[in-house]
Amino acid sequence: MTQRFWIGVVSREHVLIGATGGFAMLNHGKLAPLRRLTPGDGLIYYSPKTAWPDGAALKAFTAIGTVRDAAPYPAEMRPGMLGYRRDIDWLPAAETPISLVIDRLEFARGNWGMLARRGLFEISDADFQTIRTAMVQE
Repeated sequence: MTQRFWIGVVSREHVLIGATGGFAMLNHGKLAPLRRLTPGDGLIYYSPKTAWPDGAALKAFTAIGTVRDAAPYPAEMRPGMLGYRRDIDWLPAAETPISLVIDRLEFARGNWGMLARRGLFEISDADFQTIRTAMVQE
């Protein structure tokens, strides 16, 4: 299967929970977006805000990783509320404002705000590598 690349739109506060725990959640715990990911796919989190729903504007890439070879699974988000997670191998990475790379991103040439509203959207390998280079200092 061909590797694909994705951006998940999640507040920084929620990104940090998942990155610390080694998992991703999307669209407030919905299963369908996680099913689109396959093992080996690249996932980048973009955080428009520091927290949801009333956090400060952030507009930065906040985590980057690779989908592990495991299916989505249910987990308690808070008492009495289940959501779905997918295991991710997160890379050590620096939070990176989108303004540093936006002029080089294919997906940002159109109305990419409409893409972001989906909560998960596919990007090109070139865009993934541009963002990865900015975030990961090897």
